[in-house]
Amino acid sequence: MNIQLIADSACDLPAEFFTEHNITLLPLHVHIGEEEYEDLVTIKSKDVFDSIRNGGHPKTSQASPQKMEEEFTALAKSGKKGLYIAFSSELSGTYQTGVMIRDQVKEEYPELDLTIVDTKCASLGYGLVVVKAASMLSEGAAFEEITDEVQFQLEHMEHLFTVEDLDYLAKGGRVSKASAFIGGLLNIKPLLHVEDGKLVPLEKLRGKKKLLKRIIEVMNERGDQLDQQMIGISHGDDAELAEEMKTMIENEFGTSSFFTGMIGSAVGAHAGPGTLAIFFLNKKSVR
Repeated sequence: MNIQLIADSACDLPAEFFTEHNITLLPLHVHIGEEEYEDLVTIKSKDVFDSIRNGGHPKTSQASPQKMEEEFTALAKSGKKGLYIAFSSELSGTYQTGVMIRDQVKEEYPELDLTIVDTKCASLGYGLVVVKAASMLSEGAAFEEITDEVQFQLEHMEHLFTVEDLDYLAKGGRVSKASAFIGGLLNIKPLLHVEDGKLVPLEKLRGKKKLLKRIIEVMNERGDQLDQQMIGISHGDDAELAEEMKTMIENEFGTSSFFTGMIGSAVGAHAGPGTLAIFFLNKKSVR
Protein backbone atom coordinates (compact mmCIF):
# COMPACT_ATOMS: atom_id res chain seq x y z
CA MET A 1 0.00 0.00 0.00
CA ASN A 2 1.54 3.28 -1.10
CA ILE A 3 -0.74 5.54 0.91
CA GLN A 4 -0.18 6.41 4.56
CA LEU A 5 -3.10 7.73 6.60
CA ILE A 6 -2.35 10.10 9.47
CA ALA A 7 -4.83 11.33 12.10
CA ASP A 8 -4.62 13.03 15.46
CA SER A 9 -6.15 11.77 18.69
CA ALA A 10 -9.04 14.26 18.65
CA CYS A 11 -10.86 11.86 16.30
CA ASP A 12 -11.66 9.85 19.46
CA LEU A 13 -11.01 6.49 17.82
CA PRO A 14 -9.49 3.84 20.11
CA ALA A 15 -5.75 3.17 20.00
CA GLU A 16 -6.44 -0.31 18.59
CA PHE A 17 -8.06 1.24 15.52
CA PHE A 18 -4.85 3.11 14.69
CA THR A 19 -2.83 -0.09 15.12
CA GLU A 20 -5.18 -2.36 13.16
CA HIS A 21 -5.37 0.04 10.20
CA ASN A 22 -1.73 1.16 10.31
CA ILE A 23 -2.71 4.81 10.79
CA THR A 24 -0.03 7.17 12.08
CA LEU A 25 -1.20 8.75 15.36
CA LEU A 26 -0.41 12.33 16.31
CA PRO A 27 -1.49 12.62 19.96
CA LEU A 28 -2.74 15.89 21.41
CA HIS A 29 -1.49 16.63 24.92
CA VAL A 30 -3.38 16.75 28.20
CA HIS A 31 -2.09 18.59 31.28
CA ILE A 32 -3.27 17.68 34.77
CA GLY A 33 -1.54 19.69 37.46
CA GLU A 34 2.20 19.59 36.71
CA GLU A 35 1.95 16.40 34.64
CA GLU A 36 1.77 16.28 30.85
CA TYR A 37 0.29 13.28 29.02
CA GLU A 38 -0.13 12.12 25.43
CA ASP A 39 -3.77 11.50 24.56
CA LEU A 40 -4.39 7.80 23.76
CA VAL A 41 -0.78 6.94 24.65
CA THR A 42 -0.07 7.75 28.30
CA ILE A 43 -3.52 8.71 29.62
CA LYS A 44 -7.03 7.24 29.47
CA SER A 45 -10.23 9.25 29.11
CA LYS A 46 -11.55 8.01 32.44
CA ASP A 47 -8.52 9.55 34.19
CA VAL A 48 -9.51 12.94 32.80
CA PHE A 49 -13.16 12.62 33.78
CA ASP A 50 -12.22 11.43 37.27
CA SER A 51 -9.89 14.40 37.63
CA ILE A 52 -12.70 16.82 36.69
CA ARG A 53 -15.10 15.13 39.12
CA ASN A 54 -12.49 15.59 41.84
CA GLY A 55 -12.24 19.32 41.16
CA GLY A 56 -9.35 19.22 38.72
CA HIS A 57 -9.06 21.47 35.66
CA PRO A 58 -7.27 19.53 32.91
CA LYS A 59 -5.87 21.60 30.08
CA THR A 60 -4.88 20.57 26.58
CA SER A 61 -2.35 21.51 23.95
CA GLN A 62 -1.97 20.64 20.30
CA ALA A 63 -0.01 17.75 18.86
CA SER A 64 3.77 18.06 19.18
CA PRO A 65 5.57 19.81 16.28
CA GLN A 66 8.56 17.53 16.98
CA LYS A 67 6.38 14.44 16.58
CA MET A 68 4.97 15.83 13.34
CA GLU A 69 8.45 16.54 11.99
CA GLU A 70 9.55 13.02 12.85
CA GLU A 71 6.52 11.38 11.20
CA PHE A 72 6.52 13.62 8.11
CA THR A 73 10.25 13.00 7.59
CA ALA A 74 9.68 9.25 7.86
CA LEU A 75 6.88 9.59 5.32
CA ALA A 76 9.14 11.46 2.89
CA LYS A 77 11.81 8.74 3.19
CA SER A 78 9.22 5.97 2.67
CA GLY A 79 8.18 7.28 -0.73
CA LYS A 80 4.48 6.90 0.16
CA LYS A 81 1.76 9.47 -0.43
CA GLY A 82 0.43 10.78 2.86
CA LEU A 83 -3.06 11.92 3.83
CA TYR A 84 -3.32 13.69 7.18
CA ILE A 85 -6.98 14.06 8.16
CA ALA A 86 -6.90 16.71 10.88
CA PHE A 87 -9.00 18.02 13.79
CA SER A 88 -11.02 21.21 13.18
CA SER A 89 -8.78 24.26 12.86
CA GLU A 90 -11.44 26.22 14.78
CA LEU A 91 -10.88 24.11 17.90
CA SER A 92 -7.13 23.50 17.87
CA GLY A 93 -3.93 24.81 16.32
CA THR A 94 -2.93 21.26 15.34
CA TYR A 95 -3.98 21.62 11.67
CA GLN A 96 -2.11 24.92 11.23
CA THR A 97 1.00 23.47 12.87
CA GLY A 98 0.78 20.43 10.60
CA VAL A 99 0.78 22.63 7.50
CA MET A 100 3.74 24.63 8.80
CA ILE A 101 5.79 21.52 9.69
CA ARG A 102 4.99 19.89 6.34
CA ASP A 103 6.32 22.96 4.51
CA GLN A 104 9.46 22.95 6.67
CA VAL A 105 10.13 19.24 6.05
CA LYS A 106 9.55 19.78 2.32
CA GLU A 107 12.49 22.21 2.25
CA GLU A 108 14.82 19.36 3.20
CA TYR A 109 12.83 16.58 1.54
CA PRO A 110 11.18 18.04 -1.59
CA GLU A 111 9.84 14.57 -2.41
CA LEU A 112 7.42 14.72 0.57
CA ASP A 113 3.93 14.13 -0.81
CA LEU A 114 1.52 14.97 2.00
CA THR A 115 -2.03 16.28 1.73
CA ILE A 116 -3.46 17.79 4.92
CA VAL A 117 -7.22 18.18 5.25
CA ASP A 118 -8.96 20.42 7.79
CA THR A 119 -12.08 18.39 8.60
CA LYS A 120 -13.81 21.17 10.59
CA CYS A 121 -15.05 18.14 12.58
CA ALA A 122 -14.48 16.96 16.14
CA SER A 123 -14.61 13.78 18.22
CA LEU A 124 -16.28 10.85 16.45
CA GLY A 125 -17.62 13.17 13.73
CA TYR A 126 -13.98 13.52 12.75
CA GLY A 127 -13.47 9.85 13.62
CA LEU A 128 -16.12 8.65 11.17
CA VAL A 129 -14.31 10.49 8.36
CA VAL A 130 -11.11 8.63 9.29
CA VAL A 131 -13.01 5.31 9.49
CA LYS A 132 -14.35 5.85 5.97
CA ALA A 133 -10.90 6.68 4.61
CA ALA A 134 -9.38 3.61 6.30
CA SER A 135 -12.14 1.40 4.88
CA MET A 136 -11.60 2.71 1.34
CA LEU A 137 -7.84 2.30 1.64
CA SER A 138 -8.21 -1.33 2.74
CA GLU A 139 -10.42 -1.92 -0.33
CA GLY A 140 -7.71 -0.58 -2.63
CA ALA A 141 -9.26 2.77 -3.52
CA ALA A 142 -7.09 5.31 -5.33
CA PHE A 143 -5.75 8.36 -3.49
CA GLU A 144 -8.03 10.79 -5.35
CA GLU A 145 -11.09 8.65 -4.59
CA ILE A 146 -10.26 8.68 -0.89
CA THR A 147 -9.61 12.44 -0.74
CA ASP A 148 -12.83 13.15 -2.65
CA GLU A 149 -14.84 11.01 -0.22
CA VAL A 150 -13.13 12.58 2.80
CA GLN A 151 -14.08 16.03 1.49
CA PHE A 152 -17.65 14.90 0.92
CA GLN A 153 -17.97 13.37 4.38
CA LEU A 154 -16.55 16.34 6.25
CA GLU A 155 -18.85 18.74 4.41
CA HIS A 156 -21.93 16.74 5.42
CA MET A 157 -21.06 15.50 8.91
CA GLU A 158 -23.56 16.57 11.58
CA HIS A 159 -22.55 16.88 15.24
CA LEU A 160 -25.27 16.99 17.91
CA PHE A 161 -24.18 16.99 21.51
CA THR A 162 -25.06 17.93 25.02
CA VAL A 163 -22.88 18.52 28.06
CA GLU A 164 -23.56 18.14 31.76
CA ASP A 165 -21.97 21.50 32.53
CA LEU A 166 -21.24 24.21 29.95
CA ASP A 167 -18.63 25.69 32.30
CA TYR A 168 -16.06 23.17 31.04
CA LEU A 169 -16.44 24.42 27.47
CA ALA A 170 -16.49 28.06 28.62
CA LYS A 171 -13.25 27.70 30.61
CA GLY A 172 -11.53 26.31 27.54
CA GLY A 173 -12.87 29.14 25.38
CA ARG A 174 -15.04 26.78 23.32
CA VAL A 175 -18.36 28.57 24.07
CA SER A 176 -19.17 31.97 25.58
CA LYS A 177 -19.39 32.38 29.35
CA ALA A 178 -22.90 33.84 28.89
CA SER A 179 -24.07 30.59 27.28
CA ALA A 180 -22.52 28.64 30.14
CA PHE A 181 -24.29 30.75 32.76
CA ILE A 182 -27.70 30.21 31.18
CA GLY A 183 -27.06 26.48 30.81
CA GLY A 184 -26.44 26.06 34.52
CA LEU A 185 -29.90 27.27 35.52
CA LEU A 186 -33.00 25.25 36.32
CA ASN A 187 -31.98 21.85 34.96
CA ILE A 188 -31.60 23.37 31.50
CA LYS A 189 -29.88 20.95 29.11
CA PRO A 190 -28.03 22.56 26.21
CA LEU A 191 -28.13 21.07 22.72
CA LEU A 192 -25.16 22.16 20.62
CA HIS A 193 -23.93 21.48 17.12
CA VAL A 194 -20.97 22.39 14.92
CA GLU A 195 -21.07 25.11 12.28
CA ASP A 196 -18.00 25.61 10.10
CA GLY A 197 -15.87 23.83 12.69
CA LYS A 198 -17.09 25.88 15.68
CA LEU A 199 -19.25 24.77 18.61
CA VAL A 200 -22.57 26.61 18.51
CA PRO A 201 -25.49 26.37 20.99
CA LEU A 202 -28.59 25.21 19.14
CA GLU A 203 -31.35 24.98 21.75
CA LYS A 204 -31.89 24.72 25.50
CA LEU A 205 -34.28 22.14 26.86
CA ARG A 206 -35.42 21.28 30.34
CA GLY A 207 -34.65 17.74 31.47
CA LYS A 208 -32.98 14.72 29.91
CA LYS A 209 -36.12 13.15 28.40
CA LYS A 210 -36.98 16.26 26.38
CA LEU A 211 -33.37 16.58 25.29
CA LEU A 212 -33.07 13.01 23.97
CA LYS A 213 -36.43 13.30 22.23
CA ARG A 214 -35.29 16.53 20.58
CA ILE A 215 -32.06 14.90 19.40
CA ILE A 216 -34.14 12.26 17.62
CA GLU A 217 -36.29 14.98 16.04
CA VAL A 218 -33.26 16.91 14.79
CA MET A 219 -31.74 13.70 13.41
CA ASN A 220 -35.00 13.09 11.55
CA GLU A 221 -35.00 16.63 10.18
CA ARG A 222 -31.38 16.61 9.07
CA GLY A 223 -30.34 13.00 8.56
CA ASP A 224 -30.09 11.16 5.26
CA GLN A 225 -31.13 7.48 5.14
CA LEU A 226 -30.18 6.98 8.78
CA ASP A 227 -31.00 3.26 8.57
CA GLN A 228 -28.14 2.83 6.08
CA GLN A 229 -25.48 4.95 7.80
CA MET A 230 -22.91 4.25 10.44
CA ILE A 231 -23.94 6.50 13.34
CA GLY A 232 -21.29 7.68 15.80
CA ILE A 233 -22.10 7.96 19.50
CA SER A 234 -19.50 9.15 22.01
CA HIS A 235 -19.95 9.79 25.72
CA GLY A 236 -18.21 11.35 28.70
CA ASP A 237 -17.95 8.27 30.91
CA ASP A 238 -21.70 7.60 30.81
CA ALA A 239 -22.12 4.36 28.85
CA GLU A 240 -25.67 3.96 30.14
CA LEU A 241 -26.78 7.26 28.57
CA ALA A 242 -25.05 6.35 25.30
CA GLU A 243 -26.84 2.97 25.27
CA GLU A 244 -30.19 4.68 25.90
CA MET A 245 -29.56 7.00 22.95
CA LYS A 246 -28.47 4.08 20.73
CA THR A 247 -31.68 2.17 21.52
CA MET A 248 -33.79 5.23 20.68
CA ILE A 249 -32.01 5.63 17.33
CA GLU A 250 -32.43 1.91 16.54
CA ASN A 251 -36.13 2.05 17.37
CA GLU A 252 -36.78 5.28 15.47
CA PHE A 253 -34.73 4.78 12.31
CA GLY A 254 -33.87 1.08 12.14
CA THR A 255 -30.16 1.86 12.20
CA SER A 256 -27.96 -1.21 12.70
CA SER A 257 -24.44 0.19 12.25
CA PHE A 258 -22.91 2.19 15.10
CA PHE A 259 -19.47 3.28 16.23
CA THR A 260 -19.66 3.99 19.95
CA GLY A 261 -17.06 4.85 22.53
CA MET A 262 -15.87 7.13 25.28
CA ILE A 263 -14.81 10.63 24.30
CA GLY A 264 -11.03 10.95 24.15
CA SER A 265 -8.89 12.66 26.78
CA ALA A 266 -8.20 15.86 24.82
CA VAL A 267 -11.81 16.49 23.77
CA GLY A 268 -13.12 15.20 27.11
CA ALA A 269 -11.01 17.72 29.05
CA HIS A 270 -13.20 20.46 27.53
CA ALA A 271 -16.54 18.66 27.29
CA GLY A 272 -16.48 17.11 30.77
CA PRO A 273 -18.21 14.06 32.28
CA GLY A 274 -21.78 13.31 31.22
CA THR A 275 -21.33 14.56 27.66
CA LEU A 276 -23.31 12.79 24.92
CA ALA A 277 -22.56 13.30 21.23
CA ILE A 278 -24.17 11.91 18.06
CA PHE A 279 -22.71 12.08 14.55
CA PHE A 280 -24.35 11.36 11.19
CA LEU A 281 -24.49 12.55 7.56
CA ASN A 282 -27.11 15.11 6.67
CA LYS A 283 -29.65 15.23 3.84
CA LYS A 284 -27.33 17.41 1.79
CA SER A 285 -25.36 14.20 1.32
CA VAL A 286 -27.89 12.78 -1.17
CA ARG A 287 -25.99 12.26 -4.43
